[in-house]
Amino acid sequence: MGFRCGIVGLPNVGKSTLFNAVTKTAAAAAANYPFCTIEPNTGDVPVPDARLKDIARIAKSAAIIATRITFVDIAGLVRGASKGEGLGNQFLANIREVDAIVHVLRCFEDDDIVHVEGKIDPVADAETVETELMLSDLESLERRTVSTRKKAAGKDKEAQQALPVMEAALEKLQAGEPVRVLLAGMDSEERRELRNLNLLTSKPVLYVCNVAEDDAATGNAHSEAVAAMAERQGARTVVISAEIESEIAQLPPEEVGDYLEAMGLSEPGLDRLIQAGYELLDLITYFTAGPKEARAWTVKRGAKAPQAAGVIHTDFEKGFIRAQTIGFSDFVELGGETAAKEAGKARDEGKEYVVQDGDVLMFKFNN
Repeated sequence: MGFRCGIVGLPNVGKSTLFNAVTKTAAAAAANYPFCTIEPNTGDVPVPDARLKDIARIAKSAAIIATRITFVDIAGLVRGASKGEGLGNQFLANIREVDAIVHVLRCFEDDDIVHVEGKIDPVADAETVETELMLSDLESLERRTVSTRKKAAGKDKEAQQALPVMEAALEKLQAGEPVRVLLAGMDSEERRELRNLNLLTSKPVLYVCNVAEDDAATGNAHSEAVAAMAERQGARTVVISAEIESEIAQLPPEEVGDYLEAMGLSEPGLDRLIQAGYELLDLITYFTAGPKEARAWTVKRGAKAPQAAGVIHTDFEKGFIRAQTIGFSDFVELGGETAAKEAGKARDEGKEYVVQDGDVLMFKFNN
């Protein structure tokens, strides 16, 4: 189980260059004109996790299988998208299908690459996209709230439960704020109601500052302005040079380390992007290991053992009995499953056990 991130932004900010780099494909045409990406391109990439190699080495696994993340390269948005300008309707429909928004902002100067707004101002660009998403949500929610109010007045229980959340969201949108600002103060039931509305501005956002190669290690004034904006919103930012990521994608693995060192970087931007995405969606990784394969799996933080088993196969969840659990550090430091058992570090956990990041699990279930 991975997650689905939509790469969005204004035209010519580097969305398709970033997509090509992280998927190591040329599926999305990266060209210097608006709307070179029309149909959304989708690519799955493995999630890098150094722990998996350690586990495979100790378990003497024949294969290593990482968990995966899906990126969707969505057509560039322009002002007026909520009214159908450019490829607005298609853009908005594609965003509804993703779990999180990776919002690429142009934070580099280049006279040879046109900017649809005629100037480099990533904060204004972010506001343009956010405004279009809010206008789309506002139009949709105003229409739905009218019918929900009528149903609630008629004692419809589902409508009565949904209405307070709808009205709170509507109030935020009318005040010019995205719906996701409500999440921090909501309980689990209210969050569920909000998710059911599938509003564009309820989706978590990660701002990606696309900088020039020389600014990849330190950022620049543009990326600093984006970071300040994100902090006010409670959002996250990652500074990446899409050009550097494109170069890395073409290098043999043994040359990547030297290239990164020459650029003043300690790791590829993709690694930081995925790590930030995990934190954004509150995801964790657990592992399974044996002679055949060592494998990483992704679940939401707070998932219980049966849910984690269900990621492997639905039958595992239905017939769940228990999960043998070894923490990653114990597995590595002690030298594997047998040694962990002998040291009393292998626990049998039941249905209420909340899986922790890095757990090495073996499930027992009824066939």
